[in-house]
Amino acid sequence: MTREPPHTLLYILIIGMVFLWAANFIVGKVVLRELPPILIGSMRIALAAFFIAPVYAWQQKGRSWLNADWRYLAGLGVCGVAANQFFFILGLSRTSVVHSVLIVSMTPILVLVIAASIKQERITVQKAIGMLVAVSGVAILNALPSTEPPGRGATLLGDFLIFLSGLTFALFTVFGKQVSSRHSSITVNAFSYMSGAIALAPLMFWFGFDFHFERVSVTAWTSIAYMALFPSVVCYLIYYYALTYIPASRVAAFNYLQPLIATSLAVAALGERVTWPLVAGGAVIFSGVYLTERG
Repeated sequence: MTREPPHTLLYILIIGMVFLWAANFIVGKVVLRELPPILIGSMRIALAAFFIAPVYAWQQKGRSWLNADWRYLAGLGVCGVAANQFFFILGLSRTSVVHSVLIVSMTPILVLVIAASIKQERITVQKAIGMLVAVSGVAILNALPSTEPPGRGATLLGDFLIFLSGLTFALFTVFGKQVSSRHSSITVNAFSYMSGAIALAPLMFWFGFDFHFERVSVTAWTSIAYMALFPSVVCYLIYYYALTYIPASRVAAFNYLQPLIATSLAVAALGERVTWPLVAGGAVIFSGVYLTERG
């Protein structure tokens, strides 16, 4: 019988995961200065599959790589990994960091609605109140002025693509919960990234065929490696590990911290200024996360 880890350790891992995901918005903006978004997204998935494949092979220790759920896991990969990260980087190239992270913070609501629709979870009054409080914090944060140059700020298309990224991740979360009890997070993520890499391989070769890779800086290559290893592999492993012991909506609720963390990182890395809406919105979001987590 597997012993359940202390909740303190789980929450530390989840907070670390959210921090790495929040930093991904800044890193993504950096690499978008030098490479087209579709090429970045497909290369990121391919590298992530490259990183996790040896880990999965070590876990199997000579056993067959396939299992009874391989088709289901591959489908999760195409929807929740390939589509999620494809929409994310494409949307990030057409909208601002603040808009992106605010829209992504709505993912827990999508998770809860989808999970409730298939009777995987129940929406309690306290959860509903917590969600509303957190959404109010997002509305306060939305008062932040844009600091990006004209033509590089938020667009409706970019916001919509980021929403699709959040929606596919919500589907990945809810339907992945059904197999997380039968397979380790390594197995789930290995199948997800390998199938995602296969799905995006044609795009990677198409956009990379005549691209001048010799012009890409060390900073951009390091950024792609970060996006492939930490937000993709490490964070997804933590996410599925946590799903084994904690309800999906409770794990996803920590994404409400992303606006505060990502905006703070943008202040440090991109020179954006701190405003009272940021402070007030962050406080309200923390309150909403607490209420939802306790619900």
